[in-house]
Amino acid sequence: MKDENLQGLRTRTKAFALRVIRLYVAIPKTTEAQVIGSQLLRSGTSVGAHYREACRARSSAEFVSKIEGGLQELDECSYWMELLIESQIMPEPRLASCRRSR
Repeated sequence: MKDENLQGLRTRTKAFALRVIRLYVAIPKTTEAQVIGSQLLRSGTSVGAHYREACRARSSAEFVSKIEGGLQELDECSYWMELLIESQIMPEPRLASCRRSR
């Protein structure tokens, strides 16, 4: 992967984490909303961490493993966002900036 692609993905995963953090701050303070929001916060901020770990991989297998971990976290984010929408805790448009970057 070219250096500019690596930097681009590094920047995009960090931007995604920041959008998730801002979304978490806006989540209602009800128990159920906070539980789901905490899960989203954890998985959403892990994506970039997995990517950065992958960039320091000592082998191709380790790189693939770390990237797959990040993809799993992204899929988990999608799940938590679906729950926020379908439970009517948050309106779908409020999650648009996070969902379009999946």
